[in-house]
Amino acid sequence: MQSGAESLTVLIAEDGAADRLLLSSIVRRQGHGVLTASNGAEAVAVFEAQRPQLVLMDAMMPVMDGFEAARRIKVLAGESLVPIIFLTSMTEVDGLVRCLEAGGDDFLEKPYNQVILGAKIKAMDRLRRLQDTVLQQRDLIARHHDYLLNEQRVAKAVFDKVAHSGCLNAPNIRYLQSPYALFNGDLLLAAYTPAGDMHVLLGDFTGHGLPAAVGAMPLAEVFYGMTAKGYGLPETLREMNAKLKRILPVDMFCCAIFLCLSPQRQVVEVWNGGMPDGYLHRVATGERQPLVARHLPLGVLGAELFDYHTDVYPMAQGDRVFLLSDGVIDTSDRDDQLFGVERLHQVFEANLEPDRLFEDIQEALQRFHGEARDDLSMVQITLPAPARQLPSSMVYSDSGESCPLDWSVSFEFRAATLKRFNPLPYLLQLLMEVHGLRTQSGALYSVLAELYSNALEHGVLGLDSSLKRDVRGFAQYYEQRNRRLLELQEGFVRVRLQVIPQGEGGRLYIQVDDSGKGFDVAQVMERPALLDRLSGRGVGLVRQLGRNACWSDNGRSAHVEFSWEAQA
Repeated sequence: MQSGAESLTVLIAEDGAADRLLLSSIVRRQGHGVLTASNGAEAVAVFEAQRPQLVLMDAMMPVMDGFEAARRIKVLAGESLVPIIFLTSMTEVDGLVRCLEAGGDDFLEKPYNQVILGAKIKAMDRLRRLQDTVLQQRDLIARHHDYLLNEQRVAKAVFDKVAHSGCLNAPNIRYLQSPYALFNGDLLLAAYTPAGDMHVLLGDFTGHGLPAAVGAMPLAEVFYGMTAKGYGLPETLREMNAKLKRILPVDMFCCAIFLCLSPQRQVVEVWNGGMPDGYLHRVATGERQPLVARHLPLGVLGAELFDYHTDVYPMAQGDRVFLLSDGVIDTSDRDDQLFGVERLHQVFEANLEPDRLFEDIQEALQRFHGEARDDLSMVQITLPAPARQLPSSMVYSDSGESCPLDWSVSFEFRAATLKRFNPLPYLLQLLMEVHGLRTQSGALYSVLAELYSNALEHGVLGLDSSLKRDVRGFAQYYEQRNRRLLELQEGFVRVRLQVIPQGEGGRLYIQVDDSGKGFDVAQVMERPALLDRLSGRGVGLVRQLGRNACWSDNGRSAHVEFSWEAQA
């Protein structure tokens, strides 16, 4: 045997004693171990007991012929390759075919040639070792695959708790997500703001599986953290874009459509960066307002170039927004035809019951017999009636001993700051240090937001709220707001907060002043609270949620109070 070659155990099944002795001698001289059998049944028994690596099998033997013995040995060998070389004097094609069909791997014709036999044994040994290597690599790949799947399952379980920690189960939300991989590259997030508005984000990361989820965790963290603190869409968008730009490789980004639905103000604010058109479906008229992509995806541009400006549209109670990922449009049938935007529009136009719009689109996709090429997500959000109760306050676990009880602070926000900065989350966070106010966080934020918004929009910017009486004027109002804010050179909004102990509790005084021209306070105060649909709602909301609300200095100075009792 050549140096370095592996010694094998070879089973020789031959009913002729002389041939069996000759073959045993040849195989031993080549350095291999030998087992012998005189018939097929004996060969099967020896194989089962000794497990040789190669078999020399006579085709024609008593008790059990070589064909049957070969078939049984192959079954016993399972996935392992045990080469069988048939020993035969047959030359006709039918006989040789029987040998192959029985599981034979090669032939050795009688009389035996020791050089050819040695070469065949070496060739079969190479095949056997190659098979062993393939099986080992397959098992290794399977173990790695199971390991990676388990890691993805663990990561998905953690991610789901983060991504679904909001209000996706709210009664006004319906959604469908069909993952192309274990980790869905599509991301759907929803959460309430302190004022009771609803933030919804549908995102689509490049790629599938775990790589697509790399940016999803930090994106969800920013979304939920900033929404809970009262940040608006512009601030949240800027932070999400900056974080993704910082952590993602250059070939990854997140297309996203981000909404703020406000039941109190009856508006929806929209930012669409690279997603397919969403749709605002107005129930009363059947009108379908496209929510088109006006921006690049998140994570593409640096902070100085990123455009966070939003569009605002009026909504009536029962109107709905429909969002989808490109997996819906790109669903293909058996003829490789795409579902496409036109078919989606046909579903919209054929819909007779707005409450069944979501089902109509699902059924159209099913009838299309589509096969998803991408992650598929769609979501419908209906504008509900204003909530009677605002979202519950955040949970705090400190001792309460550090609560400030007697203090005041005053801020003045001037033109350069008003253009970019939203002070409301900071003011709310400061007020939440007063433990007695924490249960009123939603009402506090709503009042602060209305007072600050009125001071900025009607006071500093001089916008006329009567423009918002119809849809066209509504769009004009927000166009003027964006333009005037961008061009703002002077003006201010002052906010003064004062906390005074009172008995076992306390009282908060809020004052908001602006540099505007003011308004006719008496005329506005005569309006019934919260009845005007699109304009003049702020005054009524402040009067409803706060105490002793009043306006002075021709409406340029607003005052409102909150009080609390000592908590057990």
